[in-house]
Amino acid sequence: MKLYCLSGHPTLPCNILKFKSTTIMLDCSLDMTSSLSFLPLPLVHSTRLSKLPGWVTKDGNTQFEKELKECSGRVFVDSVPEFCLPETELIDLSTVDVILISNYHCMMALPYITERTGFTGTVYATEPTVQIGRLLMEELVNFIERVPKAQSATMWKHKEVQRLLPAPLKDAVEVFTWKKCYTMQEVNAALSKIQLVGYSQKIELFGAVQVTPLSSGYALGSSNWIIQSHYEKVSYVSGSSLLTTHPQAMDQASLKNSDVLILTGLTQIPTANPDGMVGEFCSNLAMTIRNGGNVLVPCYPSGVIYDLLECLYQYIDSAGLSSIPFYFISPVANSSLEFSQIFAEWLCQNKQSKVYLPEPPFPHAELIQTNKLKHYPSIHGDFSNDFKQPCVVFTGHPTLRFGDVVHFMELWGKSSLNTVIFTEPDFSYLDALAPYQPLAMKCVYCPIDTRLNFIQVTKLLKEVQPLNVVCPEQYTQPPASQAHRSDLMIDCQPAPMSYRRAEVLTLPFKRRFEKIELVPELAETLVPVVFKPGISLATISAVLYTKDNKHVLQIAPKPAQAQNQSGKKRKKPAEEIPEIQPFKPCLSGSIPVEQFVQTLEKHGFSDVKIEDTAKGHIVHLQEADTLIQFEEDSTHIICEHDERLRVRLRDMVLKFLQKF
Repeated sequence: MKLYCLSGHPTLPCNILKFKSTTIMLDCSLDMTSSLSFLPLPLVHSTRLSKLPGWVTKDGNTQFEKELKECSGRVFVDSVPEFCLPETELIDLSTVDVILISNYHCMMALPYITERTGFTGTVYATEPTVQIGRLLMEELVNFIERVPKAQSATMWKHKEVQRLLPAPLKDAVEVFTWKKCYTMQEVNAALSKIQLVGYSQKIELFGAVQVTPLSSGYALGSSNWIIQSHYEKVSYVSGSSLLTTHPQAMDQASLKNSDVLILTGLTQIPTANPDGMVGEFCSNLAMTIRNGGNVLVPCYPSGVIYDLLECLYQYIDSAGLSSIPFYFISPVANSSLEFSQIFAEWLCQNKQSKVYLPEPPFPHAELIQTNKLKHYPSIHGDFSNDFKQPCVVFTGHPTLRFGDVVHFMELWGKSSLNTVIFTEPDFSYLDALAPYQPLAMKCVYCPIDTRLNFIQVTKLLKEVQPLNVVCPEQYTQPPASQAHRSDLMIDCQPAPMSYRRAEVLTLPFKRRFEKIELVPELAETLVPVVFKPGISLATISAVLYTKDNKHVLQIAPKPAQAQNQSGKKRKKPAEEIPEIQPFKPCLSGSIPVEQFVQTLEKHGFSDVKIEDTAKGHIVHLQEADTLIQFEEDSTHIICEHDERLRVRLRDMVLKFLQKF
């Protein structure tokens, strides 16, 4: 059993598991941190960005001025943002049989895999994962395509050029594998390959293994996966949460008795308490509004935004913010808000019960009805007519490189009354802000990550007790910035196996058993013999048929008479009936040496010597010049040129053994 690691980002996993002749991809996340190396794509022409100076090397070389721009000491690529794909050279991706998706953030590279590698398999995911994943992809494509760039920068990627660049461009990994965003056509083609599944639904893969999604408690429809055969079990835990938020609670019990547990997608902010961060978010928002400023919240169109709107719903009246407009701007804003209300069976128990009252499970429905929350596809059109300040704007993208957020950063960045509040933990907020410096607006970092922290993981592993744990190497040592914090790493026995990008692990267990079925007619012929209390044995003579990884024992057919008539075709070798070997009885038991010697003496063998060995005993018949060697699983009679004596001794040995 092997694990191929195609991503080096612990919360953006992409691994391939080879298990019992099946090749299973576990998630296909897209690393968008690469886009932080690019200049933002403004929806409205930005004089500031267009006037940024080109980058000149220390020796005065100006050939990179068109591709690279400098802003407040940082160098950015002036081109369409590109993304870092999972490793594509480690294994032939066209051999992947199935892709299992754990949540909508972990499927963003799907079109690259299904449409550009020769993939012909099936993708399995829950319905909310697919629908919200579609919204995230649609939003991403829309953001990139609506601001076309005339030029495409490639010169900076050459190694000899990249070496000259200042950090972080100099340290960017495998820049030649970075790719521009896929198209909507590729998105639709990729999503058409997905088969929808429900929690605890068992899916057979080629008769070899069974995969089952379990609720992971992190997002709508998010899943952990069980991959098992009859005798082996692998659990894949990715992006899970034990906190009570809007999704269905995590199913922990089904993870027990795993031979291997692959663990990814833990919280990126292990020291931050999500509840504390939400409180800080609300208080900073209220303070800015009271001072006459605007609040910008760069966010994804689904996920944490539902919880933030719910908290604000409870908070705005007590904070005196009931007259302040909230705007949610995204090409998929309307779909996202509607989807969250219809996926009732994927919600936590409390929200499920509201659906049957009937009440909307999320309070943002009421915010929309009372005109406190308004949603728009972009800043153009109706929004520009309705726009009132001070206000709160939720919009994307959290990288601040594309989407409507770029316009608001340019619009509000010059005033210290305004605040940008970062709630998404996926990107460094300082790197996100770099191309907007110098910036007057206040910046608040309130990362809300509900995924498992190290204390919760340690407790979970003690409860489910897997034989082996496999995780990214980042989880086996404390973060570089807090090297003394040994509590910020996975602590379990045996120590976890770690992996890094482009590494292949051989997982530490071997398959020992296989399940074989007997046809009823064959089962009827068995005559079990009691071997020892509670155990009966029966001999069997049959033909083993193997097809689609299922093994069946059938009654051996009688050999057909050979047909030599002319004109008859010979049967193909595949159709020939296997030859049945003559049946040999099996023997079991152990031979008590002292009783055997007494038997020998009764039969006239007087000069008998016994010698103990490491493996058993040797009985020496000196007169007959014969040795009888007893070992745990075999008996040898060594007797030269006297077949009658050998047969006689053999029969005496057999009297002490059971035949069946």
